[in-house]
Amino acid sequence: MSQPEIVQSVLGEEDVVSRVHLGGEDELFVTPTRTLVYRAEGLLSDESVDEFSHAAERLSVSEGRRKGKILLDYGLDGSKTIGLSVKRLDEALQPIVEGVLAAAGVIEDGESVVQSFRFSELTFVVAERRVVRHIGSAVWDEDYESYNYNDVTNLEFESGSVATTVVLTVGGRQERFKIPNEEARIVREKLSKALCAHFDVGSLEEFRVMMAEQKDDEEGEERDNTDFGAGPDPLSANPGELSDEPTNATRSADDAEPTEGQTVEATSVGSSPTETTTVEQRAEKVADASDLGFESSGFEPASKPADDTAELAAEVEALREAVEAQSEHLYYQQELIEQLIEELRRGR
Repeated sequence: MSQPEIVQSVLGEEDVVSRVHLGGEDELFVTPTRTLVYRAEGLLSDESVDEFSHAAERLSVSEGRRKGKILLDYGLDGSKTIGLSVKRLDEALQPIVEGVLAAAGVIEDGESVVQSFRFSELTFVVAERRVVRHIGSAVWDEDYESYNYNDVTNLEFESGSVATTVVLTVGGRQERFKIPNEEARIVREKLSKALCAHFDVGSLEEFRVMMAEQKDDEEGEERDNTDFGAGPDPLSANPGELSDEPTNATRSADDAEPTEGQTVEATSVGSSPTETTTVEQRAEKVADASDLGFESSGFEPASKPADDTAELAAEVEALREAVEAQSEHLYYQQELIEQLIEELRRGR
């Protein structure tokens, strides 16, 4: 559909991204940088085009019974007002909001707005790569909040008797805002569809599964990268491979246990006769125990496992699993504490 010649001359090389019929022959043309309002020739006025730049600091709307106004505030440069029928207000506002957000750098070049919603003091904009929220009488000003889908890990909707709460988990924290129940269905549809399209999944359930798998992978990488340092060498060594007896030892491995009739003497440097007597008494007790028939009594002395290394390795592995389980539990508790602190600060 062609534009009036006067509109084409004002547009130049700029493309029209949206066109809204305002009634009669009047039309609104939205480009990436500005909005043009075309007024056809009438009985009391000539054909004209009014231009409204999207580089506004504030965007607000007022509604009457039949007429509505879109106010663009340019700060020190003043403000401009677009007057139109209330029936055309929402249709015209949508592309203008997109242009203002793009001009302010809130959304990226080429990123489109899926739909914008106005709920009393809340403006909620669903874009292709983020959600923009503004609370106040204006539709938008510099006091806004934006949540990029790349930082979102969960999306839930909590139904109430009057309003539905949108729960957006961003960076480990929950952002909550309420919308009227009569608008909840379309908000759920638009927001869920935009989020799933961004991550290329078919539903919110698939999105949650993907987020859970990513979290498991990240926790697995953290565990793999955890370095507890070099442990004591004896834990990983075979007891038979431990260091040899000191060169000044009093006896060798072959002489560890005295036999019957043998006399054990302490030969270490500086030993006293008392120490020698004590060792001899111990040897005599061992010989006496043998004479009492301990070996034939049916009892067997406790023996060491054949493979101490395997047993120690199993114990270390069990301890490692217990530590990891405790660490995950503590991390979960820390998240709950941080969430509780944040909610207390907000008065919830």
